[in-house]
Amino acid sequence: MNEQAAQIEQSVKVEQIKQGSCRLRYGFWAAGGFLFFALGMVGVMLPILPTTPFILVAAFCFARSSDRLNSWFKGTKVYKMVLEGYMAKRSMTLRAKLTILVPVTVLLAVGFAMMGNVPVGRAIVAAVWVGHIVYFGFVVKTER
Repeated sequence: MNEQAAQIEQSVKVEQIKQGSCRLRYGFWAAGGFLFFALGMVGVMLPILPTTPFILVAAFCFARSSDRLNSWFKGTKVYKMVLEGYMAKRSMTLRAKLTILVPVTVLLAVGFAMMGNVPVGRAIVAAVWVGHIVYFGFVVKTER
C-alpha cells in the first residue's frame, strides 16, 4: 500500500512540474507576443520600421500562448488593418501592398547604398527586394 501511495505522490509531483513548465512556456509565448506587438505598433507610427513582419510574429506567439490572448489580439485594430483580410481571403488591397512595399523598398535601398564595398551584401539585399516584389506582386492576390 505504501508503494502505491508513493507512486501516486510521485505522479502528482510530475504533473505539477509539467503544469509549471507549461505555464512558463505559455508565459514566454505571451511575452514574445507583446514584444512583437509593441514593435509593430511602433512601426505604425514610424515609417522606417515595418509593421507587418512584427504583427505576423506577434500573431504566431499569441496563438501559442493562450486562447484568451489570441482572441484579444485578433480583436485589435492593428490586426484587423494589417492581417485580417490576408488571413481570411489570402489577398490584400493594393493600398496594403504598397504600405508594405514602399517602406521595405526604402530600407533596402538604404542598405544597398551603404554596402558599396560589399558586393555579396548588395546581391543579398537585391535578392530580398526582388523576393518581396515577386511575392506581393504575383503571389498574393490583389483585392478590388
